[in-house]
Amino acid sequence: MARRKLRPARLSPRDVLHVGSGGMRSRPLRVVLSALGIAIGIATMIAVVGISASSKEQLLQRLDRLGTNMLVAEPGESMFAGEDVKLPRHSVGVVSRIDGVEQAGATGTVKGSVRRNEKVSEDETGGISVRAASEGLLKVVRGEVGSGSWLNKANSRYPAVVLGHVSARRLGIGAAGQQVWLGNRYFTVVGILEPLPLAPELERAALVGWEAAERFLGFDGHPTAVYERSTNDTVENVRDLLAAGIDPQNPQNIKITDPSAKLQAQAAMEGAFSSLLLGLGSIALLVGGVGVANTMIISVLERRFEIGLRRSLGASRGQIRIQFITESLLLSGLGGLAGVLLGAAMTGIFARVDGLPWVVPLWAVGGGFGATLVIGTVAGLYPAVRAARLSPTLALHAA
Repeated sequence: MARRKLRPARLSPRDVLHVGSGGMRSRPLRVVLSALGIAIGIATMIAVVGISASSKEQLLQRLDRLGTNMLVAEPGESMFAGEDVKLPRHSVGVVSRIDGVEQAGATGTVKGSVRRNEKVSEDETGGISVRAASEGLLKVVRGEVGSGSWLNKANSRYPAVVLGHVSARRLGIGAAGQQVWLGNRYFTVVGILEPLPLAPELERAALVGWEAAERFLGFDGHPTAVYERSTNDTVENVRDLLAAGIDPQNPQNIKITDPSAKLQAQAAMEGAFSSLLLGLGSIALLVGGVGVANTMIISVLERRFEIGLRRSLGASRGQIRIQFITESLLLSGLGGLAGVLLGAAMTGIFARVDGLPWVVPLWAVGGGFGATLVIGTVAGLYPAVRAARLSPTLALHAA
């Protein structure tokens, strides 16, 4: 009668999980310390990406709210040395008639300084400029008045001034209704502006009505900056027409700028900066992988009796390899899961403290956790092969 060839028993997924987690259950402290390295690496990666994504999301939300369809026209440099370039008085009206332009406003530089009272020296300007402002300016820059009101047809003719929030702080003005010394007389503060991300120059300015500037401060009526809002589809077309529309004879003397470009560049820099820090997090993750590999090698040396016993009872080399690779994967996966949760928590705390939206990209979570599994497989491969090659007789004898 032919002898039947013996076949090793097959391990079900449940059995693989059970034998793979055996070493972890018997040495919980070592598991925690080994998984800690992986957790720190993943937490660093998740936190770096999450904080960067949160900051970028805040910038994108701000850009969406403020819009990227505002352009500013200012005097450039004249082709003739020593000649000052001035924008025409009617610049706002001309710009308003350009196809695609929805709103337009202007400011004009006024000579003089604004002080808390007449006893303060004229040299102590506090870096505050005095500007004439058109009534439509606030809508163009999408600004908001924190206290009081904006310039209108009624108060633009009288000694009334609106302060940027930086100007108000430097002058010690906390609310509308107080007075400041401007030129050779007192002006009543009718409003204080909220921060203006797209027009930071107005945050450090004292804004008076166009007619009042001409009447009380000797303003010549020539704007020094024209602000316009166009539809999103016509921004580029307006940019091409703006200089020629303001000064048809010398369009080269007009400088056109996009205030939102700075915020867009800042949003782009967030991504570049996060790539650098992501590389540092990857190094921490690799260090954690080395720790897992070291733990697995020690585990193989300590468990030679178990390996020899299992081999003598019929376990194949493949089953031994699967056992230790599974243990390495579980160890890395545990550290990866803890790292994801820790990184997300760190991002949430940072976002809450800085008032940012909490954003943790799913690709970062999936990629980070997937990286731990890859590292776990690689880290456990050599110890698993080494364990599988142990001779059952020698393993039991050495034990």
